[in-house]
Amino acid sequence: MEFLSEYGLFLAKAVTLVAAVLFLVAGLVALGSKNKKEAEGHIEVKKLNEKFEDMLHTLQSAILDEAELKLLDKDHKNEEKAKKKEAKAKLKSKSKDDSDSDEAAKKRVFVLDFDGDTQASAVDNLREEISALLTIATSADEVVVKLESPGGMVHTYGLAASQLQRIVDKEIPLTVAVDAVAASGGYMMACIGNKILAAPFAIIGSIGVVAQLPNFHRLLKKNDIDVELLTAGEHKRTLTMFGENTEKGRQKFLEDLEDVHSLFKDFVSTHRPQVNISEVATGEIWYGTRAIDQNLIDEIKTSDEYLQSLHPECDIYSISYEVKKSLQEKIGISVASAADGVINRLIARFGHERRF
Repeated sequence: MEFLSEYGLFLAKAVTLVAAVLFLVAGLVALGSKNKKEAEGHIEVKKLNEKFEDMLHTLQSAILDEAELKLLDKDHKNEEKAKKKEAKAKLKSKSKDDSDSDEAAKKRVFVLDFDGDTQASAVDNLREEISALLTIATSADEVVVKLESPGGMVHTYGLAASQLQRIVDKEIPLTVAVDAVAASGGYMMACIGNKILAAPFAIIGSIGVVAQLPNFHRLLKKNDIDVELLTAGEHKRTLTMFGENTEKGRQKFLEDLEDVHSLFKDFVSTHRPQVNISEVATGEIWYGTRAIDQNLIDEIKTSDEYLQSLHPECDIYSISYEVKKSLQEKIGISVASAADGVINRLIARFGHERRF
């Protein structure tokens, strides 16, 4: 027992030391980058058609015999010659009839990825990607957003949804594809789309608002510790973690939650009028095959299946905004990510932010 006691004490000290080092490293990184000019990112574009073609050629090379490969190679060369001949013909006819040439051109599909956390921090990249594609995309094109998010803070997901609204406002068809989860704030983003696709077991819905916080008033009072909270404005602080909460403050907090929920329901109803909002706005979630029965989505299909169905009739481009990070920043991000994980777990249990 004495050994276990000593070992437990040693382990506690070790954990404390590691935590102190992590916070020290994070502080040093923050200080080092405080006066540093914000790194500028850049847009990266990849043509996904090439990826699909490479996959096909790799499998053909592994499976087919030499004679079949030669035949395929010959057919491929003939197709390439025909394409070049067709391109030259289009180029010649362009000066005569531009409209006909435009109609003959392949449809372009621009693919964006949004992997959302509770703060919707990916919105910073999303806004840059959308700003870039709006410089070239037209109503003849299509934007596909591969969306994954369990939801999070109200104001940040509101901003993320507003970014997708920019695409729709330009009358560019927007398809949202959900492979795993688009719940709460994630679903608020998804319902902006002209079409929502989801995998059979993707989590959809959770149209509700939640907030919770601990209260240590009785513990503090038991230990003769007073907490004074001074405010200007009747409802500046409705509930508090350390003071004594009142029924009036609690009621106001509930009213605020109901107001946010009402805004959420109105938002979904505006963008998906086919949804019976009184049935689905209960905070419940539905899997893809059930969500389609509630008109929360339009089709059961994965993003991979959908994009491959567009190839080769469409030119498919993946657009991403990339920022090159220094070693200092990478260390800081790793430390911050670890801390964020701990904080998110605490907030999930004790947090008081209003969340979708």
